[in-house]
Amino acid sequence: MVGTIAVGDKDRLDLDKLGAWMTANVPGYAGPLTYAKFAGGQSNPTYRLDTPERAYVLRRKPFGPILPSAHAVDREYRVIAGLHPTGFQVPRPYGLCEDAAVIGSAFYVMEMVEGRTIWDGAMPDATPPERNAHYEAMVDTLAALHNTDYAAAGLGEYGKPGNYFERQVGRWTKQYRAAETEHMESVERLIEWLPRTLPEQTRTSIVHGDYRIDNMIFAAPNSNGAEPKVIAVLDWELSTLGDPLADFSYLLMSWVTEPEGRSGVLGMTGPETGIPTIEQVVDRYCAATGRDGVPDLNWYFAYNLFRLTGIVQGIKKRIIDGTASSAQAEKTVAKIHGLADAAWGFAVKAGA
Repeated sequence: MVGTIAVGDKDRLDLDKLGAWMTANVPGYAGPLTYAKFAGGQSNPTYRLDTPERAYVLRRKPFGPILPSAHAVDREYRVIAGLHPTGFQVPRPYGLCEDAAVIGSAFYVMEMVEGRTIWDGAMPDATPPERNAHYEAMVDTLAALHNTDYAAAGLGEYGKPGNYFERQVGRWTKQYRAAETEHMESVERLIEWLPRTLPEQTRTSIVHGDYRIDNMIFAAPNSNGAEPKVIAVLDWELSTLGDPLADFSYLLMSWVTEPEGRSGVLGMTGPETGIPTIEQVVDRYCAATGRDGVPDLNWYFAYNLFRLTGIVQGIKKRIIDGTASSAQAEKTVAKIHGLADAAWGFAVKAGA
């Protein structure tokens, strides 16, 4: 979320109806209410709500037609509400509204967590020790998520049984087909190859689904500088119960992605920068989760890029339909052929 912007006509909310809902459902709420829209995010439009005493965040489904099973703000709210009492780093949930009559779509409200968002994984303004400490905090937070007792958190029915990757490959194939706007040969090959080569699932955990550096908030700097502490993990839209290696391999995608001003750190690891090597990250995660290692990662990288291709294809379809939420959408969509080709490249490395 790169700051806030004025709310355009197509994104306006009915503040009278929203204020009445918050009065009835959010403990301690007291208006008047003002709002602005966060500039980032291409999926569920997100707003900052301000009152004289407190700030909140509202996330809603997009207005207009959307793909089946996409934009599940109810699932986002459910996992946040389950995790918050465990002490895991998520914002405090205040309420879910599934009545579209209030603002025009389903939405939920959570606390506004004040801190730092790191947009560039290279962390150009940090020292090597600071970079190292922040990356270790990211790995440790992910391990803590995967070690969370999801049944005790009330999330025992949050995902379906069976092989997670089988379900996900099927899901993203359907999502891609539903949003397909052109033929891409690399995607066709992946749709044929991935289901034939599914890895065995040996563990089940809460899976975030989009765990990367810019989907978390770090503690604000103190007198000793930037504190390497994750205080909130955001954007749970793709979360479910599944194979924790899906999250871990998705995080590791940063290590095989060229530096692009976002999460990519390929070629930037080692003591000179403080960014741990992929081997060091694997060792730290395995030690924290009791693993003796991880399988060959190329299949997982192919899968993750296939899934990203499906997500970007959905954004492309929303541009055509006129419902894309972000001004960055078209820039993102321009990368779709490169994503698909890179996914197939990892499939080849995995033996395709």
